[in-house]
Amino acid sequence: MIPIRSAAEIDHIRAACAIVHSVQMALEAAVAPGISTQQLDELAEATIHDQGGIPAFKGYHDFPASICASINAEAVHGFPREDPLLSGDVVCVDVGVKLDGWFGDGAFTIGVGQISAEAEGLMTTTRTALDAGIEAAIAGGRLTDISHAVELAAIAGAASVIREYGGHGIGRGLHEDPHILNYGPAGRGPRLKVGHVYAIEPILSLGSSDVEVAADGWTTVTTDGSLAAHFEHTVAITADGPSVLTLPVGQPAVGVPA
Repeated sequence: MIPIRSAAEIDHIRAACAIVHSVQMALEAAVAPGISTQQLDELAEATIHDQGGIPAFKGYHDFPASICASINAEAVHGFPREDPLLSGDVVCVDVGVKLDGWFGDGAFTIGVGQISAEAEGLMTTTRTALDAGIEAAIAGGRLTDISHAVELAAIAGAASVIREYGGHGIGRGLHEDPHILNYGPAGRGPRLKVGHVYAIEPILSLGSSDVEVAADGWTTVTTDGSLAAHFEHTVAITADGPSVLTLPVGQPAVGVPA
């Protein structure tokens, strides 16, 4: 059963998401050659605490950090580490926040210094896929309308969907039902309703869609070493269309190449 959230409950989720966005802004400003993802993790945790939140990822199924920081061929769930980032790297950053018992979740991908045209193209395609998935989150539609929209955008950008991961419900829990595939035909699954809140998150690669999990049990890497990108917003379905809770009205998303 997918929860129907009241306007007041959605406002609670939006407040958690506002902290997610603040963290993303702080991290985007800090990313540069020479900084480490461990330093980014420390900045994220301090920013969350300063705004009264709790890092949602830290300790979640024993995950050791406040952000996931996945570099180049690492698609998701990378551990922050001390190695300095290099110009040309691409970093996927996933942030979760708990505030007053409610969760917000968001991810972005950013280039470090001067990145390749191929990396810029993958980032643009992944962000476009996220936009397409959000646009499909309309009351009266079906859950897989989101999935199909993401896949079509990935195909149009010549990117591969990493199928092992996808979006999810969010609210009182960080991950709630339903799981949202990033591929498949439209018109299937539960009916989308006003009050549903979803984390929509395409995860794409430049090469193969095949991935493997590293020895740490978390870091997920493309098997052919191809670059990966990941964008995510928390989105509420309203009578007026999808409302992006992790993005203030009129403010552009982070980590999008010009």
